[in-house]
Amino acid sequence: MKNIATFVIAAAALACLPVSAQQYPVKPVRVLIPFPPGGPTDIVGRMVADILTKTYNVQFVPDNRAGAAGNVGMEACARSAPDGYTVCIMTVAQSIAPAIYRKLGFDPIRDFAHVTLAAQLPSMLTVHPSLPVKTVKELVALARSKPGQMSYASTGNGSSPHMLMEMLKSMTGMDVVHVPYKGQAPAVLDQLSGQVQLAFNTAIGVIPQVKIGKLKPLAISTRERFPAMPELPSVDEAGVKGFDGGSWNGVVMPAGTPPEILNRIHGPVSAYLRSPAGREQMLKQGALTGGGSPAEFAAFIKAEAAKWAKVAKFAKIQLD
Repeated sequence: MKNIATFVIAAAALACLPVSAQQYPVKPVRVLIPFPPGGPTDIVGRMVADILTKTYNVQFVPDNRAGAAGNVGMEACARSAPDGYTVCIMTVAQSIAPAIYRKLGFDPIRDFAHVTLAAQLPSMLTVHPSLPVKTVKELVALARSKPGQMSYASTGNGSSPHMLMEMLKSMTGMDVVHVPYKGQAPAVLDQLSGQVQLAFNTAIGVIPQVKIGKLKPLAISTRERFPAMPELPSVDEAGVKGFDGGSWNGVVMPAGTPPEILNRIHGPVSAYLRSPAGREQMLKQGALTGGGSPAEFAAFIKAEAAKWAKVAKFAKIQLD
């Protein structure tokens, strides 16, 4: 009887949807991923495509559109028809972009219908083992005693590691020199050799070096501790109150996409992210799962954009 009642309720809910939403999707759906294959954003995008393909028995096809820190792909998303047949993966880079680019072909709040935050990827604050510090407070004190004499690596101007360190500088008064690299691999390589002394790097990417003692971990960038290294405090816990940041991926669609279709995307994706299997899969990729409501995700992006705008103003970051 319980199963029959559940079926009746589900059928009644379906009957209330517009015909177009009831039939959606009736053809393959593009999942636009604004970064190359192989990275965290690509992994999340393909996971979303797989969830939706299995849910609706219609192909959700990954489409990698890399360029300009993800801005090329997201501009293409913003300009796509709001008919439900374009699903997109947004990243932290798009919440940073309005503050640092003179010209941008989209607005991360106005030009998208927000579905859900999919994943948060904490960064780890690490230092070279030769640096005589064991805590964030000791690092700040050392850096302040040697203004301009220490350097930090990032994955490029305006990247999440760059913005995280500039936020730390703005909140502590420490003075360290920025050395940008083209990606995390060369940045970590120079930190391992001691060419640069410190950096924020995606946690999952530096855990192997931390475990063998080639890098010294001080803290996790997000306010929530990282389950893979639960003993490591957050920067906030380590004394820089209010510090919270890191990379993230979320699901959006072009602005104007009907709410009924947004719900068709949000439902199965959010349910998977909140399931034990979803949490375990994300943790293996070094991520904390999302799965909140569209309204929560929209508010999150708005807060992120405001936060990074303050950091960009402090650091005087401006890109063409």
